[in-house]
Amino acid sequence: MTKGTPTPWPYTLIRLLFQFTLKVFYGTIVVSNAHFIPETGKPCIVCANHSNSLTDALLLVTSVPSNRRNMLRLTAKSTQFGKKTFTSWLIESAGTVPIHRRKDFDGPVDNSQAMTSLIKALEDGDAVMMFPEGMSRFHPTIAPLKTGVARLASDVLSRHRDDPDFEINILNCSITYMHRQHWRSDVLVTWHPPIILRPKDNPELLEPAEPETIRAVTKQIYTQISSGTFDSPSWHLVQSSKLAARMYAPLGTRMSLGDHVRITRTFLEAFKDAHEDGSEDNQPIHPDIVKVAQLQEDLKAYQHRLISYGIKDDRVRRPLSRREILRRMAIRLFWSCFLFSISIPGLLLWFPVILTTFYAVHEFKKSGPVFDTFDEIAQYKLVYGLVSGICVWLGGVILTLPFAMITVFLIPALMWMTLRWMEDCVASTRAFFTLFRLLRVGKQTLNEMRSLHDVLHRQIMDLAIALGLPSDPEEFFPQAGGKEKGRVMGSWQSKAGYFSIRRRRKRDWNETLRLYDKVDYPDEDS
Repeated sequence: MTKGTPTPWPYTLIRLLFQFTLKVFYGTIVVSNAHFIPETGKPCIVCANHSNSLTDALLLVTSVPSNRRNMLRLTAKSTQFGKKTFTSWLIESAGTVPIHRRKDFDGPVDNSQAMTSLIKALEDGDAVMMFPEGMSRFHPTIAPLKTGVARLASDVLSRHRDDPDFEINILNCSITYMHRQHWRSDVLVTWHPPIILRPKDNPELLEPAEPETIRAVTKQIYTQISSGTFDSPSWHLVQSSKLAARMYAPLGTRMSLGDHVRITRTFLEAFKDAHEDGSEDNQPIHPDIVKVAQLQEDLKAYQHRLISYGIKDDRVRRPLSRREILRRMAIRLFWSCFLFSISIPGLLLWFPVILTTFYAVHEFKKSGPVFDTFDEIAQYKLVYGLVSGICVWLGGVILTLPFAMITVFLIPALMWMTLRWMEDCVASTRAFFTLFRLLRVGKQTLNEMRSLHDVLHRQIMDLAIALGLPSDPEEFFPQAGGKEKGRVMGSWQSKAGYFSIRRRRKRDWNETLRLYDKVDYPDEDS
């Protein structure tokens, strides 16, 4: 086994910078099954779904422990190279291999040099990163995968057909963003067991490999990637599945992000099956399929009513008296004002960062149609946020030179705590307006919504049990290790978790740093 390419210093710098930036931008990044990552020296092709442009690559780079791999050899579209921008410098300095896409050029493209570079990296024992969808796209479904990964593996195996000990790993990864471009949202990175290919075990992949064999490997890659994230023919099914998961394991259930995604995906697969079976002509439809399809439609209608009233299902599930609503509104308003007041000094430091990022994203959106720019919003927020944040930090240190030894640490600490306080401030403000809307909705409407909730909840629980999910989620998942979100046990543990400097203790994986809950999705034709 070779030692692999030593980690270049720009790559180390990029990894450190974006480990910090990603943890600021995203509230929680959960990496699952990192033990599946082969160690440096074992040739490895890393494959993942691709919905968030450069952010996907940065997330994978920072999710691979440095004690397991020296580096990931990145690939990126060739149009990102040769520009006088920070992003272009970033990509080139990390040793990224340019890939020419047909859609970017009028004539034929030649990627022979890129493939040669990737083959050499693999033979040196490196890991190369490829996105087999071929392009970044913000859609509810994973695009049909290109066969480039399987063909690359076939080429490398063929070059080592006489080495019985040679092997190449195809390491698949599923990236699930709760809300990929929104500040302080959450991300799950799930690694899957590697597909290990050897010349002696896989002679069918040696040149000349049949197209059916290449497609079979590609299908295996797709199956693993799609098994760990949301892969849906429409946004409506994703929306209904997330609502079903929140009703099944309601607000306050201590559950890991991985469990939340797996539950949502379980409902999504059931709704997909019902949708696909119901769309087939001249085929008998099983009564259970009809019930599942109708449940999905009912959840969709229920979600639209919740959106129109501006409330959440948890407010419907737990009725409050008018007096209790007013009491809680007073508490939320006081707490919001208090947190905002202590955040003002830090907000002055954050203001240039927010303004710069907002302007950059606003201008970028005007550079092309929605379908060609929407997947790069998070990338622009990360890059411009990082650069403007560093400028604010350096500017603050220079302006306070007599106390620079203090302010060099005080400024980032104040900005971080301000972010923590503002998360709580926004959450309290959002809760205040939700309670206010409860008063406006009226008792009669709430009673009607509560009756509808009870009917849907019974149907969801019946479906969950039929799908093999636990019948008592609020008791099962805390015992299964769900300590990342939800209620904590004991008064002291609750207070300590609330004021933790690491991150805010969220009660809802759907939460972001916004004054409204993000529950809607793009139109199906966008």
